[in-house]
Amino acid sequence: MTLPLTVSDEVRALAPGFTHLTVEAYGLVNGPSTDGTSELLDDAARRLAARLAGRAPHEDPHMAAWREVYTAFGSKPSRTRNSAEALAKRALSDAGLPRINVLVDLYNAISVAHLVPVGGEDLDRIQGGMRLVRATGDEDFVTVTAGEETVEHPDAGEVVWCDERGVTCRRWNWRQGPRTRLTEESTSAVFLLESLTPMPVADVEAAGAELAELLEKFSPGARITVQAPR
Repeated sequence: MTLPLTVSDEVRALAPGFTHLTVEAYGLVNGPSTDGTSELLDDAARRLAARLAGRAPHEDPHMAAWREVYTAFGSKPSRTRNSAEALAKRALSDAGLPRINVLVDLYNAISVAHLVPVGGEDLDRIQGGMRLVRATGDEDFVTVTAGEETVEHPDAGEVVWCDERGVTCRRWNWRQGPRTRLTEESTSAVFLLESLTPMPVADVEAAGAELAELLEKFSPGARITVQAPR
């Protein structure tokens, strides 16, 4: 099975250099973070520090491109950072990267090591296909605030990922909703790696290949398919 995934013409016009690569996986084994995933996160932080060589994450050309796109659709990138920049900032802090669960740890490690936004969605919780669109402002985004389920609406023109039930991630890759996130019970997932010019497509492919290898290592026997960048 291949999850239908489309990018609207409006988003393509906003970011002509946008590329996405997907990794679909079935038969996964998830659970609490392990010593192995913790070591991967620590190693990713070291790789990031070497890559930046003393620069702040937002000074990296790829992260700077994401800031420009966020500004173009009306978000303040210093307040709502793309997921890779937000993780990189945490990785370089004294607190370090959070430990969530095995699958989330794996894709967070790839995001930090390669400085590319990576998201993971539970395929069993997605309704229909996924679409990257500019919001009308009427869409529902179900989230949790102070322990209570609440419904928000994106800003008109905001870039969002959505399925047939509503928004799954706001401000492109800033904030994922709880409905489709990967939990310890998840066994099927789609991982989405997103890049902009000037990140070479070959670098996105390398990140996707590394993620696939890690999924195979931590879930032996899982069925994994890497889709070509689009």
